[in-house]
Amino acid sequence: MKYVILIHSNPQPWGHPTGDYLPEYQAMSQEERDQMNSDFEKLLGEMREKGELLTGEALGAPESSRLYRWGDGKPLVTDGPYSEAKEHLAGFFLIDVENHTRAEEIAAQFTGPGETVELRPTMWPGGDEQ
Repeated sequence: MKYVILIHSNPQPWGHPTGDYLPEYQAMSQEERDQMNSDFEKLLGEMREKGELLTGEALGAPESSRLYRWGDGKPLVTDGPYSEAKEHLAGFFLIDVENHTRAEEIAAQFTGPGETVELRPTMWPGGDEQ
């Protein structure tokens, strides 16, 4: 079963890793931050070994995005991000796991101070979840 883990964040200024720019993360001791980073790298290594981690990417600053909407019978292009959003998509990981329970176990470990993690099943063209 494939899932995408979406990392939502709103660091000011924008940068990666996003946690480095979030007050909640900055308030932690260096020892706590180092432990979180070590645990995360360990998780990624374990997922690679099991073949669960397919890919992942950090995304550029939200203001570098372009939005495409349909209007007046044609695509309309505007600068991003969505102005009403307080959080922005910071990155994603595509995983392939045995079941939903495993996906939830992994997603819980992706959550960091000041960030929101969204777990969503992928869908093959035509609407079937993979």
